[in-house]
Amino acid sequence: MLLPLGLGLALPRAASADVPIDKAISRIAADAQFDGWVLVADRNRILSEQGAGTIGSLAPDERFTATQIWPWASVTKQVVATMVMQQVAEGRIDLDRNAADYLPALAGPIAPPTVRQLLQHRAGLRNPDDSPKDARGTPSFYWGGPTGLDWCLGGRAAAGGDWRYNNCDYIVLGALLEKVAGTPFDTLFRQKIARPVKLRSAAMLEGKAVADMVPAAPAYVTALPRYGSAGALAGTARDMLAFDRALLNGKLLPAKARDTLWAGDPALGYMALGQWVFSVPVKGCKAPVRIVERRGGIGDFQVRNLILPDLGLFVIAFTNRETFDFGEIWTGKGFSHDLLQQVACTET
Repeated sequence: MLLPLGLGLALPRAASADVPIDKAISRIAADAQFDGWVLVADRNRILSEQGAGTIGSLAPDERFTATQIWPWASVTKQVVATMVMQQVAEGRIDLDRNAADYLPALAGPIAPPTVRQLLQHRAGLRNPDDSPKDARGTPSFYWGGPTGLDWCLGGRAAAGGDWRYNNCDYIVLGALLEKVAGTPFDTLFRQKIARPVKLRSAAMLEGKAVADMVPAAPAYVTALPRYGSAGALAGTARDMLAFDRALLNGKLLPAKARDTLWAGDPALGYMALGQWVFSVPVKGCKAPVRIVERRGGIGDFQVRNLILPDLGLFVIAFTNRETFDFGEIWTGKGFSHDLLQQVACTET
């Protein structure tokens, strides 16, 4: 179950030797006018975790806390891709096999995509972004129109070619996992991810559970659960860190399966499976830094989940400001770049 705001978790403070990084991250956040929560860690300890600013108009006097429940948005896709690779490692799924072999609903006159094409947004499925939009430009798929697997499977095109970001790809992958495992997606998530990693808050959002997270407009109670296995996970930053560590240390996947998961394809903009993996120069670092990046955004909420596998470092940031600009790491500037520079390239 999702933990309500304010319920206590055991939250050890970073060691006093890490105070300089706390100050540096506070300065970076202030300079960027960032409101939200930042967590920085290595394999063994949390180096810094802190909030910046206040929650905002719905709770103007409240500050962000370590027990805050955040929507993970499309970091959900990173988790789903990991769950698919668990089935690959167990010999239940072949990435390059026709996905209809696992989910018969995909069969039809148009050749179905492979599992890999679903993971890479190259499946040719109907796209929720193309559904009718409301006055704010929000597609009806998320707020009141037809939704779900049946909608995603209607009117699809041929798979292959370049990629187009599409939440239906991961809604279909969630249904495919249910078929292969013979169990509902949320149960499979608990069995394969939450319990082994001992996640304390992470769960699929359903109805009133939305009220347990960062205060949000009532529309999110309807909208967030509609993202399903494409974006409806929620939890604390600490739980996201626990997932990241387990992925890096081999607890969730054997090394060969994780290498496949993290094989960024230059021809696809360094897209891997459910995340992007690339190496870029970061100011102050002696060599390019390899980064596993998963970002997400739904409405007001944004998240960045950054793993630096060769350095054993993790940077997680959440905000409930839709207009905040994280910047692009490869440009050598911006909030994300500056955080990585401080964490990976500066002695603390």
